[in-house]
Amino acid sequence: MKTSARIALLAGLALAIALVAREGGTAVLAALEQAGWRLLLLVPLHALPLLLDVLGWRLLIAAPSRVPALFAIATVREAVNRLLPVANIGGDIVGIRLLARRGPGAVVAAASVIVEMLLTVFSQVVFLLLGLACLLALTGALHAGSGRAGGLALGLGLALGLTALLGGLLAALLRRASVFSGIERVAARLVGGRQRLPEIFADSPRLDAAIRCLCARQVRLALAAGWQLLGLVAGTLETWLVLRWLGHPVGIAASVALESLTQAARTFIFLVPAGIGVQEAGLVGIGYLLGIGSELALALSLAKRLREILFGLPALLAWYWMEESRGLDHVRNRSQC
Repeated sequence: MKTSARIALLAGLALAIALVAREGGTAVLAALEQAGWRLLLLVPLHALPLLLDVLGWRLLIAAPSRVPALFAIATVREAVNRLLPVANIGGDIVGIRLLARRGPGAVVAAASVIVEMLLTVFSQVVFLLLGLACLLALTGALHAGSGRAGGLALGLGLALGLTALLGGLLAALLRRASVFSGIERVAARLVGGRQRLPEIFADSPRLDAAIRCLCARQVRLALAAGWQLLGLVAGTLETWLVLRWLGHPVGIAASVALESLTQAARTFIFLVPAGIGVQEAGLVGIGYLLGIGSELALALSLAKRLREILFGLPALLAWYWMEESRGLDHVRNRSQC
């Protein structure tokens, strides 16, 4: 896994550097200079989509939980997944650990995070479908006789098929008695062995039962998925604002198309740490279809990465401090004994 991640990182870096070199770093920086200090506003703005996601997660926790505490844990989860080479799953494992310490218990914490991860896949496919529909409408691909229309229509058809397939797989997976056992095997491969998984992964029967109980609450599942989808749509405000600040304002539909397709690329090509190169290529490609210059698309990508760093680094530092504090408390307790 480490070797694959390193190869993916090098490939992503090479692609990102090639894209910037082709457009010229000066042009990209000049576009960013036009936005100026306003890019810092993206940091507090990101709290909105994250909060909506937290409201959905709260519905899946079978125990009383406070939104501020969940929001703090969610920032750490996102920061670990976005900024560290953990294949988009390490942050969720950290989230289980942090939530379990808050009182709900390891089984309740793990069940909520696992079910939320499954719902997230479905929500992102629906969001992708919405983005493809916006792209088709904006590019006039619904009109016959366009070669580009055929390609985009095919993409929409594939997305529809993927949505139906994932929906069926998700429903079947949630009804299985041993849903967690399969997830455990996949997680172990991603993190490099079962010994690196949290202790809760050793209690599969209880966790399977908790997941089945949670999945029986279909109304809660639907509401949680709805909050997730609202969070994804709210995240398009970032793209909309940045392009406006860069001097190329676009509508909400174009922002949804850009955001959904690039997020889908980052999610499904999860081996590339931080989606380096994947995000840049996605924004350049979709931006081309929408009449957005490559230098503006790359500037948008850099603005997003700046926000990820400024929003995520404090969360990583807070996580490090929490782990260190817990370690010190453990040492003190042992010395007192």
